Amino acid sequence: MHEFVGTVLDWLSSLGYLGIALGLMLEVIPSEIVLGYGGYMISEGTIDFAGAVVAGTIGGTIAQLFLYWLGYFGGRPVLEKYGKYLLINHHHLELSEKWFKQYGSGVIFSARFIPVVRHAISIPAGIAGMSAIKFTLYTIAAMIPWTIFFLYLGIVLGENWSGIKDAAKPYIIPISIIALGAGAVYLLAARKKR
Repeated sequence: MHEFVGTVLDWLSSLGYLGIALGLMLEVIPSEIVLGYGGYMISEGTIDFAGAVVAGTIGGTIAQLFLYWLGYFGGRPVLEKYGKYLLINHHHLELSEKWFKQYGSGVIFSARFIPVVRHAISIPAGIAGMSAIKFTLYTIAAMIPWTIFFLYLGIVLGENWSGIKDAAKPYIIPISIIALGAGAVYLLAARKKR
């Protein structure tokens, strides 16, 4: 597996910014690793930070739009049948639908920072017929800090970029709590407005 990851990252790095965008679009390797490697490329002077942020944000947003449209046009039956090919199982789908029903469209932003729910949340948004523009804006708003964070960690780690998951662990829980808090504030504001 380590050899496969290395081969894919070598190929992606040869593409520069496009490689980062493709890595996040295809998500064959977790986005944290792709972005961590992108940070390493920045530290080596191969690419620059601003371009990597743009590429990561675009790639991550397109990946989520694909899942959104899959939910929008295919609905739950298609996802039950083919979700396993996208690494989304029945449990992920159930959990993300529960979150979407409970917290509404604002969860699209906050769920991006929470493992397991992060990718699957796009599907119930599509199934529920959430506005594509609103969905895209929430996704971009979440992808920017996510991309910046992991690129920065990759820069700091330099040649040790492969330890990105361990380096990120102390930050993921506080970030998740902040994201959930932001989602709760959004939910309360939306209910009060109604």
